[in-house]
Amino acid sequence: MSNFVPANLTRRSFGSVALAITAAGVLGEKVAEASQATTRMDLPTAATGAILEANKSIEAGDLLVSYADLGPATGSPVLLLHGWPYDINSFAQVAPLLADRGHRVIVPFLRGYGGTRFLSSETKRNGQQAAIAVDTIKLMDALGINQATIAGFDWGARTADIVAALWPERCRALVSVSGYLIGSQSAGRMPLPPSAELQWWYQYYFATDRGQEGYKKYTSDFAKLIWHLASPSWDFDDQTFERSAAAFVNPDHIEIVIHNYRWRLGLAPGEDRFDEYEAELAKAPDISVPTITLEGDANGAPHPDPKAYALKFQAKYEHRLIAGGIGHNLPQQAPEAFARAVADVDGWA
Repeated sequence: MSNFVPANLTRRSFGSVALAITAAGVLGEKVAEASQATTRMDLPTAATGAILEANKSIEAGDLLVSYADLGPATGSPVLLLHGWPYDINSFAQVAPLLADRGHRVIVPFLRGYGGTRFLSSETKRNGQQAAIAVDTIKLMDALGINQATIAGFDWGARTADIVAALWPERCRALVSVSGYLIGSQSAGRMPLPPSAELQWWYQYYFATDRGQEGYKKYTSDFAKLIWHLASPSWDFDDQTFERSAAAFVNPDHIEIVIHNYRWRLGLAPGEDRFDEYEAELAKAPDISVPTITLEGDANGAPHPDPKAYALKFQAKYEHRLIAGGIGHNLPQQAPEAFARAVADVDGWA
């Protein structure tokens, strides 16, 4: 591992915290049963009051994208992609850490979040996975970024996985929380064991008119509940939550979220222009760029076993289990570990 020295970060130690690193494939070598090695390190908690402001906007594809742009313009580009129900503040400490290391760091609000807006009222408010991935490619095009290291969690991890799978020439390297998250409507129709279905309760809630109205009426309460369930050991304060909740006051947020989950179950159509991409994604394509996958030891959200996806990554690869009560929103809870992973994998490429 590289000697990652964080800058401008107030430390408050978790005590003895284990970072378990599982090597599941090195330089294309496929290993069915991953060997394990453990490195111990102290990880700082998220600093109180850390805020990331979107300081720029640009027209890209269907959107006027609102984004944070940190670090030197000539630095090696890094894209950080958030999930639901979160926002760019998940990277409020990660982005400055990487910028201080010389990276140009781009952190966009996804469609339906923050200041990002559709350019046309006629464009379908589409939350399907390929649409969000194409948004990322269009943003890179608009910014003149030919290739970047892409990192994310939740929707952001899925988007990063898709870009790496379909456009590997645009993805220098990959960091994905919870690993390989590419799905398809056919997979979404397959029943799971009852205990697994229970974890997806909100997906079925959103499939109903009542669920749509409920999310519209109680957006903030709903998001806070998901935060608690997905990161049960995270003692976030009201200010931290409210900073992110402001991103949900977006005219397209409800429609995008509802469509995303209904599309997954095959209950809502996508758009024909994305059919070719979805057909490729339905084949569960391998990923051929250097990758580090991450998982928190207290992730309360649905997530696959790392052994189930290790062989999907064909280039140099590591899986890192971040211990210390780290939940689903890993970059905000363990910013140094997330930034270290981005710096390490960028150095592999």
